[in-house]
Amino acid sequence: MSAPSWASGSPREAVRARDLLRARKAQSRRFATSDGAPVEVLESGPSVPARVATLASRLTIRPILAAGSNAPTLPWPWGLIDLAAKALLPVSATVRDTVRLANASAQLVRAPGVLPADGSRRMVVYFHGGAFLTCGANSHGRVVEAISKFADSPVLVVNYRLLPKHSIGMALDDCRDGYEWAKLRGYDADQIVLAGDSAGGYLALTLAQRLQEEGEEPAALVAISPLLQLAKEYKQSHPNIKTDAMFASKVFDALIELVASAAEKNIVDGKPEEMYEPLEHIKPGLPRTLIHVSGSEVLLHDAQLAASRLAAAGVPVELRVWPGQVHDFQLAGPLVPEAARSLRQIGEYIREATG
Repeated sequence: MSAPSWASGSPREAVRARDLLRARKAQSRRFATSDGAPVEVLESGPSVPARVATLASRLTIRPILAAGSNAPTLPWPWGLIDLAAKALLPVSATVRDTVRLANASAQLVRAPGVLPADGSRRMVVYFHGGAFLTCGANSHGRVVEAISKFADSPVLVVNYRLLPKHSIGMALDDCRDGYEWAKLRGYDADQIVLAGDSAGGYLALTLAQRLQEEGEEPAALVAISPLLQLAKEYKQSHPNIKTDAMFASKVFDALIELVASAAEKNIVDGKPEEMYEPLEHIKPGLPRTLIHVSGSEVLLHDAQLAASRLAAAGVPVELRVWPGQVHDFQLAGPLVPEAARSLRQIGEYIREATG
């Protein structure tokens, strides 16, 4: 499936009526205003299923990741995770179409009842997590389907190029291509929401900053358990390094080694790719932002730092902290009730942000 041309069905004949409607909706919306501090909400929990999920992660995923961190450059079969997830996706009426981008692919997801991606209403462009190293549209299939359902929106999941063969800069280029695909489909910036989990949160914020430099502001940004700072020292010294059910300290050593190695190999304007820290480049005018994070994970550091810096720049930001959850607990889907609550809140936020 490829991006259509303007002549192949884009609804430009209705643009004036749509713009008038959007203007009326914008007048009726009341976005939060910042007084220099983020809105932080502490959610209830954890439930018994959430505690079980956390224990299971501590006993399985954490030791596996810790072992892999001892030799991060070995050819681990990380690609098998997304392939295995494809076989495990439940049969449903969800529509999943493949979209070809310049250097990657994407998957256009529509939950049952969601209208086609025709340039009207809204579009979510989603960047999956996986430490820039693994996962994809299949591993995140249930999360994306839930967001599509609750936001009543098509979701474009970008299967960006991954470490260690490709750099973060290359992944960001693929994410930009996904955003441009939505624009070619007929969506304006204020109809598009950038969203991502874990490493995808980094890509979403960094892309928003790139677009800001070009004078574009998407409707909103949504980040789930986001990795927003490549620097490892602050996370490794955070108290949650002892309570995180997924990440041991050495995981961040391995990640920065992989990121730096890939960046060195990608020559941009005659120089190795820059190690970009998005939290060092927060400026007024970024999209309103919603962050969901576990109160027990080490990435709480990144989430709270991002929220404080965004708010200080006057960006409306809401941080929702979920006690006792595992990193990216939304992936636990129907097994953990807090996951459904979180995804419903995210969907409602996206609807409100896009009118």
